[in-house]
Amino acid sequence: MSRRPRRHEEHVNHESWAIPYGDLITLLLAFFVVMYAISSVNEGKYRVLSDSLYTAFRGTPRTLEPVQPGEKELGNGADLRTGLPQPLRGQPHALLVGPARSAAASAPSEEVRARSAALAQASAALAHVADQVEQAMADLVRRNVVKVRRTDLWIEVEIRADLLFPSGSAQLSPAATGIIDELADVLAPLPNSVRVEGHTDNVPIRNAVFYSNWELSAARAGSVVRMLAGHGVGPQRLAVVGLGEEHPAQSNDTSQGRNANRRVVVVILSTGLTDTDSLQLGTPRPQVLPQALPAQAPEAPVNPAPAGTDHAT
Repeated sequence: MSRRPRRHEEHVNHESWAIPYGDLITLLLAFFVVMYAISSVNEGKYRVLSDSLYTAFRGTPRTLEPVQPGEKELGNGADLRTGLPQPLRGQPHALLVGPARSAAASAPSEEVRARSAALAQASAALAHVADQVEQAMADLVRRNVVKVRRTDLWIEVEIRADLLFPSGSAQLSPAATGIIDELADVLAPLPNSVRVEGHTDNVPIRNAVFYSNWELSAARAGSVVRMLAGHGVGPQRLAVVGLGEEHPAQSNDTSQGRNANRRVVVVILSTGLTDTDSLQLGTPRPQVLPQALPAQAPEAPVNPAPAGTDHAT
C-alpha cells in the first residue's frame, strides 16, 4: 500500500508589507524630486516646452503665405524645427516675433509725446492768461460783479448783464465800454479762440425786437463780440452763443437768483481745444456754475409779460 506524500506546511510571510511600503517610498521620492525640479523654473526651457506642447496638440500655425525653403517661420512652435533659438534663453517671448514689432508696441509714439507736450504748454499759457485777466479786472472782481473761473482747458469771465445792458435791451450801456476795453486789451495779442455766451432768466419776453429769450441772449452776446472785434480781437477767433434761460446758474425762484442768471460769459479757450493737431480737439465744455446763493424765502410767482411788453432781464 502506497504511502501518501507528506504535505509541507506553508510558512506565512510576515514581511509582505515591505514591498508596497518600498513602492510608496519610491513614489514619494519621485514626487518630491519632481516638486523640487519645478520649484525653480528655467524660463527658456519652459517656453521651449510650452511651444513644443502647443505644436504637438494644436499643430503648426497656418498662414496663407507659403514659407520659402531656408526661411524661418514665426509663431508658436515654429522655431523648434531649426533648434533652440537664441532669443528664447531668458529673453521675453515678444522677441520671437521680431525686435521691430516689440519696440513699436512698447515705446510710446513720438507723435503722442509731442502732442502731450504741446497740450501741457498750452495749459501753462492759459494759466498766464487767467492771471492777466484777473489783474485787469481786479476791481470788478472785488465788487463781485465779475467772476473769473479757470480750468486747464478754458477760462470763464462771467459779467452780470445789468452791468452791461439796460433792462430788456441788447444795446451796451456806456459803463460797459470800459469793461469790454479792459478785457479786449488782454485778449487782442493772444491766439486763443473766444466764445461769448448770453444767458437770461426764465421770465418770458416778447416785444417788437425780441420774440423770446433766445433772441435776447444771442443779441447780447453779439453786442459783446462786436465790441471785442472793434478793439483789436481777431473776428476769426470770436463766436456768438445764445443759450437763453436753459443754463441757469441759480434758481429762478428769487429775484437774486434771476439777477445772477442774467449774465454774459466770455469763454477763453485753450489752444489745445482749437488746434487741429491737438488730442483735445472737440472736447465739450461742461457748464461751470457758480456756487449757489444762500436760500431765501420764495417770492410771489412772476407772471409772464404780456405780448408787446418788456421785462427786467
